[in-house]
Amino acid sequence: PTLPVVPDGGVEAVSGAYAYRTHCASCHGPGGRGDGPLAESLRFTPPDLSLIAKHNGGEYPAETVHRIVDGRKPLAGHGGPDMPIWGDAFKNPETGFDDASVKAKIRAVVEHVRTLQAK
Repeated sequence: PTLPVVPDGGVEAVSGAYAYRTHCASCHGPGGRGDGPLAESLRFTPPDLSLIAKHNGGEYPAETVHRIVDGRKPLAGHGGPDMPIWGDAFKNPETGFDDASVKAKIRAVVEHVRTLQAK
């Protein structure tokens, strides 16, 4: 299937909402609350992504979230071995095996997670 494209973003600019639904929602849930359909079958409950800003003094730490999602340079205490290393997984024919395209896709997911933050 053809992937949705961010308006004015070019072919490689995949929608963060689409990428989140495709790769993240099965564990983290559609609203990011850790209640996806696979959550109960995991060893650890996925974190509630809607509380990231709240747990960070009201600021959304986009760069930290990017590193956690990417997973290729793990942060101590974040994104344990149960979470896929999306930086490697996204480096595929869809992204042309191009690291800049992988980073753009992760950025799109990170920006979508920003929209899930509790008010």
